[in-house]
Amino acid sequence: MLIPVLTAMAVIGVISVIIGIVLGVLAEKFRVESDPRESKIRDCLAGSNCGGCGFAGCDAYAHAIVFDGADPALCPSSDKKEIGEIMGVALSEGVRMAAYVKCSGNCSNTRDNYVYNDEQDCRIAYLAPGHGAKKCVYGCCGLGSCAKACPYDAIKIVNGLAKIDRDRCMACGRCVSVCPNRLIELIPADASYIVTCSSRSRGKTVKEACDAGCLGCGLCARVCESGAIAVENNIAKIDYSKCTGCGKCAEKCPAKVIRFTGAKPAVSE
Repeated sequence: MLIPVLTAMAVIGVISVIIGIVLGVLAEKFRVESDPRESKIRDCLAGSNCGGCGFAGCDAYAHAIVFDGADPALCPSSDKKEIGEIMGVALSEGVRMAAYVKCSGNCSNTRDNYVYNDEQDCRIAYLAPGHGAKKCVYGCCGLGSCAKACPYDAIKIVNGLAKIDRDRCMACGRCVSVCPNRLIELIPADASYIVTCSSRSRGKTVKEACDAGCLGCGLCARVCESGAIAVENNIAKIDYSKCTGCGKCAEKCPAKVIRFTGAKPAVSE
């Protein structure tokens, strides 16, 4: 009885050694290249795996920077100076961006066409007649798809309207991509004034739907001495590369849809 047992143990031992050798050879052959810079860069990233850089997550982006030559400045919330030092290149901090909602239509100043009782998702509501219950077809649905998508808890729904905390916003772009009405835009975080409307309707139609809509009158563009405002498709747009933050546009706006953010001017006078 002892000899068969010893034989079996010997066979198992030999097989184990062979398997160990094979695994060692395969591990060496298929070894994933490592570089200490990868983990250092990973530590410089936000860690939210938001995908705003275009990669599957922070680990994938860090790997792509080191081994695939990916642009090391794609993450808006990363320590670009430190990443530049790790990679041996000079990276500019650039302009910090933040998201804002181009709408002022909350439950108090807008009118509805009907009562919406379906799934609480802006993308679903957008497929309903009129792109949702609100009479303004360009306005915020207010159902919070952007807030659910934000990994930084920077968005809240207040009185039926999405509100963004720019101090918490990391400009990952998830809210931008999830909004069916394209109401969220990334702008310089230090922008002094914003246009809080996206309606492309004309004045009378705007007022019938919302008390806080842009009339497309063009008064803001006419008083802007730096040429930073233009009216396109009945809606005012600000060119932040030209805006000096003087505030004349907001003072002249009859609908008061151009609002001061509390930030310092984007461009010094």
